[in-house]
Amino acid sequence: MSLTRELEPTLLRNAFARFPSGVAALCATIDGAPQGIVASSFTVGVSLEPALVSFAVQNTSNTWPIVKQSGRIGVSILGAEHHGVCRQIASKQGDRFAGLSLTDTEEGALFLDRSALWLETSVHAEIPAGDHHVVLLEVHGVSTHQEEHEPLVFHNSTFRELRQPEYAI
Repeated sequence: MSLTRELEPTLLRNAFARFPSGVAALCATIDGAPQGIVASSFTVGVSLEPALVSFAVQNTSNTWPIVKQSGRIGVSILGAEHHGVCRQIASKQGDRFAGLSLTDTEEGALFLDRSALWLETSVHAEIPAGDHHVVLLEVHGVSTHQEEHEPLVFHNSTFRELRQPEYAI
């Protein structure tokens, strides 16, 4: 086995793509309008007490500074049918929420319907990390939808669906 020690951005991006991850939409209603970002760097189970999750956001994001102003941020773990939704919300043009079925809370959290999981969160801390910030979010509420909606997975720079075998353990 040989390791490449010249860690160019393209090489790293391709290497990191080998690790499958869930896809999360982090959304809020700001001044009456939906705002949101998509993250494949989302991590659950950072801490149980307090309940914390995390994700990484690029320092150049124009949307994150807007979303984090909300008192609450809705985290939707996207479902298998959300392939196009990821690109739509991540788009820099047009109405990024056009045609989407959404649910919001009085506190400002915004969720995508038909997601595998909803977490109502608020910003706990932001930590500078190179060309990104690692954001810790405190979880205030949970709604699981695993029986109805399988999660979308990002692997090898492609959105994929999980397929469960038809046997009991």
